[in-house]
Amino acid sequence: MSAIVPAAPSHPVTLFDASPTYVMACRQLEAVAKAINLDAGITQRLMVPKRSQVVAVPIRLDSGEVKSFIGYRVQHSLTSGASKGGLRYAPHVDLGEVAALAMWMGWKCGIMNLPFSGAKGGIACDPAQLSAGEKERLTRRFTEEILNIIGPRVDVMAPDMGTDEQTMAWIYDTYSMKVGYACPEIVTGKPVELGGCVGRKEATGRGVVYCIREALDELKLRAVEATAVVQGFGNVGSVTCEELYQLGVKVIAIGDRYAAIKNPTGIDVPALVKYVADPKNVLHSIKGFPGADDLDPKELLGTPCTILVPAALERVITGENAGKLRCRILAEGANGPTTPDADAVLADSDVFVIPDILCNAGGVTVSYFEWVQDLQQFMWSEDQVNAQLKKLMLGAFHRVRTRARDRGMTNRMAALSLGVEKVATEKAKRGLYP
Repeated sequence: MSAIVPAAPSHPVTLFDASPTYVMACRQLEAVAKAINLDAGITQRLMVPKRSQVVAVPIRLDSGEVKSFIGYRVQHSLTSGASKGGLRYAPHVDLGEVAALAMWMGWKCGIMNLPFSGAKGGIACDPAQLSAGEKERLTRRFTEEILNIIGPRVDVMAPDMGTDEQTMAWIYDTYSMKVGYACPEIVTGKPVELGGCVGRKEATGRGVVYCIREALDELKLRAVEATAVVQGFGNVGSVTCEELYQLGVKVIAIGDRYAAIKNPTGIDVPALVKYVADPKNVLHSIKGFPGADDLDPKELLGTPCTILVPAALERVITGENAGKLRCRILAEGANGPTTPDADAVLADSDVFVIPDILCNAGGVTVSYFEWVQDLQQFMWSEDQVNAQLKKLMLGAFHRVRTRARDRGMTNRMAALSLGVEKVATEKAKRGLYP
């Protein structure tokens, strides 16, 4: 089996290299380039983002104080079409992290055969500490600052960690006010009332579970006899839990940023969703849920289960803890949850890895549906959206598995090679200007 082995990056030293997430993304690309004998010149072009913008985002807080935040937008490539990627609000956001996520988004769009290039954005802030008015002012000012590099045929944003459909509505309105007409295709993941796509909010989690179902079938495991552990209970994690619950899978442990809980007989997911959404639950956390016991968050990933779903942060499965996983299927709902060191360990185990750029591609896929609908001013039903999502996700899953078997690759290497090959082929055919 071919595994991604950590190595020192061979690309030119850049200002992104302070980020371990960016270095990790480059190591993956280097390993893939070697495995598929990728042209060295194109490899170098793919190592460094096409365009990066760092902006100051000053806003007036509710207290009257003026505070400046730092915002980022990175477009990894513009070769395959408009760049596409989420906007996240989180304290840890930095340029290197955003650049890595933009790169992964490019491979993700490649696997799914979408006419998009990869992009990502972020603002270094804690959205939990901001009022609704402060978040609106932050979003509108950020949009103003990056107006010169976004557009429905240039760069299209979507929700990510710490942002939601309301965030996208503010971006849509700000951009439309600037161009002088309603332009819903400037963002995806917005409210349905503003041209959003039905099923977009649930798409990433549904895509995760489509992949899990295929993996269970391949391994000849029954969903009703399976157990699951999910790290993260935001949009992706909560929808994944709901979909698994409906399949009959017992979700036995869940974690979020505040706590972890367990119930060996299965957590009542619908009750937990109501508990988290209750206005009295100020943190909107799983903490204190009466239908489960407390679990040390450090023990969450090592909890014995059939299916482990990291659906929160990057780099949570490392060379140190990969050997302690007690799952049969690792379904990566988050971006970059597994480091190259961990990949080397997992390659020698019986863990069936569904890599992130395949597993969580449902979100960008339905974002593509939304973008097309807005451009055409012709909306689809939820049944149509879900049917097309399932068709594309299963097609991508089987392309990855076929390549993995035919070339003796790990699932991650197979997925990455498919995504990288598509972008590299397009670059080669377009040539180098001038």
